[in-house]
Amino acid sequence: MAGENVSVVFKLYCLTVMTLVAATYTVALRYTRTISSGDLYFSTTAVCITEVIKLILSLGMLTKETGSLIRLKNTIEEHIFFSPKELLKLSVPSIVYAVQNNMAFVALSNLDAAVYQVTYQLKIPCTALCTVLMLNRSLSRLQWFSVFMLCGGVTLVQWKPVEATKVQIEQNPLIGFIAIAVAVLCSGFAGVYFEKVLKSSDTSLWVRNIQMYLSGIVVTLIGVYLNDGDKVLEKGFFFGYTSWVCFVVFLASVGGLYTSVVVKYTDNIMKGFSAAAAIVLSTIASVLLFGLQITATFASGAILVCVSIYLYGLPKQDTSKVTRQVKDTDSESRQKLVTV
Repeated sequence: MAGENVSVVFKLYCLTVMTLVAATYTVALRYTRTISSGDLYFSTTAVCITEVIKLILSLGMLTKETGSLIRLKNTIEEHIFFSPKELLKLSVPSIVYAVQNNMAFVALSNLDAAVYQVTYQLKIPCTALCTVLMLNRSLSRLQWFSVFMLCGGVTLVQWKPVEATKVQIEQNPLIGFIAIAVAVLCSGFAGVYFEKVLKSSDTSLWVRNIQMYLSGIVVTLIGVYLNDGDKVLEKGFFFGYTSWVCFVVFLASVGGLYTSVVVKYTDNIMKGFSAAAAIVLSTIASVLLFGLQITATFASGAILVCVSIYLYGLPKQDTSKVTRQVKDTDSESRQKLVTV
C-alpha cells in the first residue's frame, strides 16, 4: 500500500466525487426515511444489497488490475477459496461495518442530514484513539487540540437541536445521537483494523475488499433474517423500493469504494477539505429540502468542526532536519576552534 504518484487533477477529481457522494448520500437517505411518499423500505435489505454491489464493482476493478481472466481466476482461487483464515480475518470489519451502516439509517431517521454530517465527524477522534492504541502511532499537540475542538463543536451542535419544519414523522434525537455514537465507534475501529490488515501484506486492495464484502454479504443477510425476517417473507425483499431508494443504495456502494481510493491516493488535508465541504453542502440542502432552521449554536459548532478537521490534517513538523542542521553547525564550529 505504498503511496502511488498520481496527478493533482486526479486527486481533486477523487475528492470532488467523494464530497458530492457523502453529502448527497446523507441528504437522499434522510429524504427516503422522512419525506418520500410510499411504504417504508427495510433498511437491512438496503445494506445487504449495498454489499453485493460493492462486491461486483470490486471484482470489476480486480479484473482490470490483473489484466486477464486467467490471472483473475488464479488470484481468486489463491486469496478466496484457499485462504479461509484471511476471510475470517476480514469478517471482523465486515460485522462492524454492517452495524455502522444500519446505524446510519437509524440516525438519519431521527436527525437532520446536516446535524448527522457534523456529529459523524466524531469518527476523527475515535479513529485517532484507535490509531494510537492499535498502530502505536503518536499524535501531535495540534492534532490533540483539534480533537478537543471538534468535540466542542459537536457539543454545540447537539446542545440545542435544530428543527426541520418540513419533516412530519415523529423523531427521537436521543436515539439518533446514540445511533451516531455507535456508528462512530464502529467507523474508528473498523477503519484502523482494515488499514492494519492492508499494511500487513502486499495483497491487492481490491482482493481485500472482495474478502471483506463476501463476509459482509453473509453478515447482512443474517441481519435481515434477525431484524426483518418475517416482514421480508410476507412483503418481499424489495418492499418499498423506489427510484430514490435505489439511488441511496448506489451512492452507498460507490461511496464505499471511493473511500478506499481516497485513502490510497490523497492526504489528510485534502480529506479534511472534503469533509468540511460535505458539511456545508448538507446544510444548504437541509435548509432547502427539509426547512432546517439554522441556529447560532449550530453554526458555531459546525464552523468549529470544519476548522478542527483542517487542523487535524495538517502535516506534523519534521524537526529531525532542524536538529541535524544544528548538530552540523555545532560540529563545524568545533572544528574551526580546533584549527585555530
